[in-house]
Amino acid sequence: QVQLVESGGGLVQAGGSLRLSCAASGGTFSRSIMGWFRQAPGNEREFVAGISRNGISTSYADSAKGRFTISRDNAKNTVVLEMNSLKPEDTAVYYCAAGRAWVTGVRTTPTDYAYWGQGTQVTVSS
Repeated sequence: QVQLVESGGGLVQAGGSLRLSCAASGGTFSRSIMGWFRQAPGNEREFVAGISRNGISTSYADSAKGRFTISRDNAKNTVVLEMNSLKPEDTAVYYCAAGRAWVTGVRTTPTDYAYWGQGTQVTVSS
């Protein structure tokens, strides 16, 4: 089965940047669409960014557009979320997710993904 491990979370001041990484193992990484989701306490898990299997297509939540960038390196089995101009509203646990091998395109809902990392905390102070 696919295993995902996020890293790079932490505490940052508003306006700052963070780079989240997700290392994948146990499957064929290039066969899986990848996504980043986040969940704040009391909130539903929400889509942040997604990327197609070949890395050509991406999608972003409106709140992330212009500030966040998702990318992947299939040779390294990693997906990255670069976050700039961070706001306190970005505070959440961020999760890396992978789709099943036959899922293609860019997907934006949690049910589109079968495998999830443990999450990494991002806290943005004002």
